Amino acid sequence: MIPYPKKLNLAQAPTPFHALDRLSEQLAKRASDCPRIWIKRDDQTGCVTSGNKVRKLEYLLADALAKGCDTIITSGGVQSNHCRAVAILGAQLGLKVHLLLRSDIKPQPVGNLLLDQLAGATISHYSQQEFKQLDGLFESWQTQYAAQGRCCYSIPTGGSNGTGLWGYVAAAEELMADFSTEKIEPSYIIHATGSGGTQAGLTVGCKLLGLSAQVEGYAVCDNSAYFERRVLEDIQQWIKQYQIPIEIERLKIATNDGYIGPDYGLAGPEVFAMIKDLAALEGVILDPVYTGKAFYGMVEEIKAGRYSGASDIVFVHTGGLFGLLAQQDKLAY
Repeated sequence: MIPYPKKLNLAQAPTPFHALDRLSEQLAKRASDCPRIWIKRDDQTGCVTSGNKVRKLEYLLADALAKGCDTIITSGGVQSNHCRAVAILGAQLGLKVHLLLRSDIKPQPVGNLLLDQLAGATISHYSQQEFKQLDGLFESWQTQYAAQGRCCYSIPTGGSNGTGLWGYVAAAEELMADFSTEKIEPSYIIHATGSGGTQAGLTVGCKLLGLSAQVEGYAVCDNSAYFERRVLEDIQQWIKQYQIPIEIERLKIATNDGYIGPDYGLAGPEVFAMIKDLAALEGVILDPVYTGKAFYGMVEEIKAGRYSGASDIVFVHTGGLFGLLAQQDKLAY
């Protein structure tokens, strides 16, 4: 039995799991050995709290409350799904939330940023250059809040650390139950990776549970070497913090960095075309920052025959709908 720490019940789980058979049939006409594609709907972990971040925050916010903290400081891009989830969950739990957001121009209050504001979060905007000194920004605000008599709890970008990692260890166990129900043994579990925490949790979760599926993150920023380092850091912190007996050298951290596009948060027209096509074909909505890039990359790799021989592939939909609303002009209707 996996020794989970205490958590809060914040996510609506288990999330749905189903096949994308119309897409699979469509791709089978172009790829002679097309696997059946399944989707784990972690975009349905909540309404305004939707996405993968809620699973991590069940453990992180439980830790914050256990330590008597009343203020949460976290960071991300101006359309950060993580920051939006923290803002809303913080309001639900009666915690003050301060968001440190990266934005080079004055942002419009749309998408995730609009929800941050509605939830009453304190928001500080910083340029990309200022954001390079993020540790210093965290320390400065912690000092200011301590002087006010507040107890701060800092959550890293994306909720990715040894504590947040538990969210996708638990999700791996949920996936194992899904596989059993559907009587499948997927060859791959694919997802978008940005801060690395989901990738770390799924990687060690599958290892602990004996699942044979290879976890593969599709990078939305940085390269595969970066993610190998970043994911290993989270796993090493998790092992040290919770004394988990796992052979880290036997873990395979797999990242595909071929579909990042122009930059983080920026996607090419082919990704927006994929978003439109999948929405019309399967009723599944992707976003251009994370899931759209990863799903497009997966489909292109299927077409190229890279997953030849795989009977089933699972795509973990990590959310991001509100980020799409901030880029609706790119859909060109």
